[in-house]
This record gives sequence, structure tokens and C-alpha cells, in this order.
Amino acid sequence: MTHRMPGLLVTEHEFTVPLHHDAGAHSEESGQQISLFAREVVAPRKRDQDLPWLLFLQGGPGMRANRPTDRSSWLGRALLDHRVLLLDQRGTGRSSPQTRQTLAGLGSPEAQARHLRSFRADSIVRDAELVRRELIGDQPWSVLGQSFGGFATLSYLSLAPQGMREALISGGLPPLDRGADDVYAATYRRVESRWRRWVERYPEDQARFDAIADRLARDVVRLSSGDPFTVPRLQHLGIVLGATDGFERLHYLLETAWAGDELSDEFLMTVEHATTFADKPLYALLHESIYSLGDGMSSQWSAQRMRDKRPELSPDTRPLQPTGEMIYPWMFEADRTLAPLAEAAQLLAEYGGWPPLYDLDRLAGNTVPVAAAIYHDDMYVEYAYSLETAQRIGSCQWWVTSEFGHDGLRSDARVLDRLLAMNAGEA
Repeated sequence: MTHRMPGLLVTEHEFTVPLHHDAGAHSEESGQQISLFAREVVAPRKRDQDLPWLLFLQGGPGMRANRPTDRSSWLGRALLDHRVLLLDQRGTGRSSPQTRQTLAGLGSPEAQARHLRSFRADSIVRDAELVRRELIGDQPWSVLGQSFGGFATLSYLSLAPQGMREALISGGLPPLDRGADDVYAATYRRVESRWRRWVERYPEDQARFDAIADRLARDVVRLSSGDPFTVPRLQHLGIVLGATDGFERLHYLLETAWAGDELSDEFLMTVEHATTFADKPLYALLHESIYSLGDGMSSQWSAQRMRDKRPELSPDTRPLQPTGEMIYPWMFEADRTLAPLAEAAQLLAEYGGWPPLYDLDRLAGNTVPVAAAIYHDDMYVEYAYSLETAQRIGSCQWWVTSEFGHDGLRSDARVLDRLLAMNAGEA
């Protein structure tokens, strides 16, 4: 089905792929399939032109692709000379979504956890290769990876570089041989740095943050869903601080916090929306697995263990510090959309059989042009580790900038323009 929007021509595609790409021919899992959904986007005047394809891999894990409404940001730049494919990665959006409702049909937590192990980047890459061959045959395409999409792009270079014409990565060069403990130790320091800068910009906000925490510590407060609003959930609002406009978003939210002596309905509604996983349960279920590198180690709730080593992050400490892009066991108790999956989440945290995501030798000898934007103050993907990785990939150019936050690709079309120019030898 094709739809015309102002400046966009959007065609919907559906594909069928194996649930388990590595299931043997005689395995009982070999016949299981899932559906994939993607939107092809092209400038209307160029619909009949033979344009190079650009696959966009969204951040996450477990987040659906952009829903285009106009040609703003990076998409407008891409459509000048590309045909873009916005892929809902498996388990997200309209690609066989994995939620408490769909996973309930599998029965036991053990079955759910076993099923969910097939939704990492290695499976996403193999999906993409099947889609590419169905759409354009043997032609390679460009791959643009934002955040976790950049992690998946390196898995693509490791597993199927023949399918790629070039790689473009924004805020998404992962550590190649550092596990979750190293990652969270580094990102907790980044969150603390962003928190201090936020308080310097809006010094009155710390008192507001602490006053809300005191109320939550003293009284039972519930969000509109009935979920408990606790101090750790308040701290989780700090996840926005890594965005270009994150300081302002949190500042304006805290302005609405009180209606007299009560927390306002507006504030509670916004907190609910900002902290629920209803629209991204896979993000919570698989987040730590993206740092499991095939070394036989399990994550064992790494973010929580690293947090326990930082008493300044205790919910009882004042001034109260926020947290960032971390997943904790309490989320599977306090979020009604995750609670039915708590046992499966525990099994995933204990699982040590994850296959490798990256082929280090293949990456070192890579010949596919790679251009990467590394954000110096990135709160989500540690700058120092990204720089280490860039230096270990063949045919890789990188651009370190402090002009943009982690969401630089979304906030400014100049990011994609520069990445394309780098690979073209023009920057």
C-alpha cells in the first residue's frame, strides 16, 4: 500500500522471516516464522528514479522505526539522493511485536526467555539481509545506524558486509570487548556530570526534585495506571538529560509538579508517559544483553549491581541524583506492562549463552566505508569506548563533536550530511 504525504511517498512492505535463523533443518524450531514490517520512503518527484537504498536502523533496543510525517531532520537530507527503508526491527512496531500479551501465549517464563533470545542484533541483521535480497536482489545498500542501530550496524559488518555499500553511524559505536559492568560504571559517571550541569543551569530544580522525592518517600502516590510512583521512578526521569534539549525538558516538567500541596495531574500523567515501558518492553527485557559479548558471562542485573556501589544514588540521599539509561529489577515490579514478564527477565539476566555480536578480525580487516559521529558528552554511549572501537575498524573515519547530544541525528540534518560527505571523500 502506498500513501502520499506532503513531500513524501510512503510504501508499506511486509516480509516473512524465520524466528530462529540458526535453527537446523530438522530442529523443531526450524519452521517458526515471524513477520517484518517496513516503510519505503522516497521524494515523490523521484519515485521512478533508480536511487540507492538507505536502510535506517533505529535506536533501542526494542524501539520501532520512525513514523514519518514530513521531511524534517535527517530524513529530508537522506531523501535528496536516497530511497529510505524504515524497518521496524523484529519484535517492535508492526513486526511481530513482543509484549506481555503476545508473550503470554508461550506459557512458561522459560519458554518466554528462550523465545526472546532470538531478538538481538544478530537476528536483526539476518532479517535485513533477507529483506534486502527481496527488495533489490544482489545490490548492496547503505546502512544508517542511530545509537543501538549503530551497534546493529557493526554486527552487520561482522556477519554480512557483502550486503553493505557503506555504513553511517550516529552515537552508536559500541565497546567491542567491554562488558556491561564497564559500560555502566562509565555511564553512571556521565549521568552525574550531566546532573551537575543541569543543576548549574537551573539551580532551583534541585530543591524541586528533592521536594518531590520527600513526598514520595513519605506517602503512597500512584500514577494514572495505578502503578506506584516511587523515588527510583522519579530518578529514572534523568534519562532525558542526555538529549540535546534534555535539561529544558526536565526543567519544564518540574515546573508543573505541584497543584497546591499535591502532585499535579499534569505532572503525574507526564511522568507515567516518560517512565513506562508499555511501548517498548523489549527495551527493558534485552537492554543489558546488548553488552553480552559471547564470553559466557551473564549480566546479572549489571546496572543494579553497579548502582549499589554508588551510595550517592540511594533514593534516601539528598540532594537526590537522577539515573540514566539503566534497567533495574524494580521496573518489573512497578510497571504493570512489565510485571508479567518479571520471571523471564530474571532468566535473561542469568543467561550466559549469548553468541558473539562482533567478529573482531573481520572488523579489523573491514573494507566497507564507515563514517561515525562520536558525541563527546554522550550520556548513553561512552565516548572513550566509542573512540577505542573506531580505531579498531578498517576503513573507518570518525568525527568527534561536542556540538550535539546523543540525538544529534534527529535534531540536526547536518549530522547525516557530514557522514555522507565523509564517506564520499568530501569532508
